[in-house]
Amino acid sequence: MPPNQWDSSLYDDKHNFVTRHGEDLLQLLAPQPGERILDAGCGTGHLTAAIAASGAVAVGMDNSPEMLAKARECYPQIEFVPGDVTDFSFPQPFDAIFSNAALHWVRAAEDAARCMARALRPGGRLAVEFGGAGNILHIAEAVRAAILHVTGRDQPHQWYFPSIGEYAAVLERSGFQVEAAWLFPRWTPLEGDTGIRDWIRMFRGGMIGPLTSTEFEEVLRLAEDSLRGVLYRDGRWHAGYKRLRVCARKVLH
Repeated sequence: MPPNQWDSSLYDDKHNFVTRHGEDLLQLLAPQPGERILDAGCGTGHLTAAIAASGAVAVGMDNSPEMLAKARECYPQIEFVPGDVTDFSFPQPFDAIFSNAALHWVRAAEDAARCMARALRPGGRLAVEFGGAGNILHIAEAVRAAILHVTGRDQPHQWYFPSIGEYAAVLERSGFQVEAAWLFPRWTPLEGDTGIRDWIRMFRGGMIGPLTSTEFEEVLRLAEDSLRGVLYRDGRWHAGYKRLRVCARKVLH
């Protein structure tokens, strides 16, 4: 599988905790009937559907054709559109933008924040959660060391994991007023004996460039071996997440 091609079935079957944990963020969003709400980085659309169930007019946007195809299959009544969070536009403004577990893929954070601000009406809400400072630190270090051992190349991860202060400043420069922000750990259990391998396969695009299939399998083996003493507890694999959750509002002028 190419690094940035998503396996939507693996995402839903083995990593549905991404959707489950996003349900708390929905409570902070507090969607209201009749509101126009954009789900930026909607994935397979389950949280977009939950927004729509509140009576809001929900639109899901993602840059993955695989994810959008699964979302449309599951929820044909909802509008799902291709789009890049750093460069999108809609003919009508939104009352709110929601984004769960997507913005850590966007290193051009300033561009994304400005684009989201332009898409909101004055006073519109932003409710986002994604990986924050220190997120999946052990996994990223283990994979980096394994790639260096196998290929001789150093490949730092390509995700964006900001601190509260860093991301609050990004939003404020882009026309938002930050109302609340949290950075918190989330020790997340993974499914099955191959849980850490499945996780790396699913999210490899943020860590791993082109590798042969043989190289990739060796990277998986080495990373799993080095992580076993850290992330395998009580007979189960875990991911050491740190999540950044932010609620903001577009400045009125």
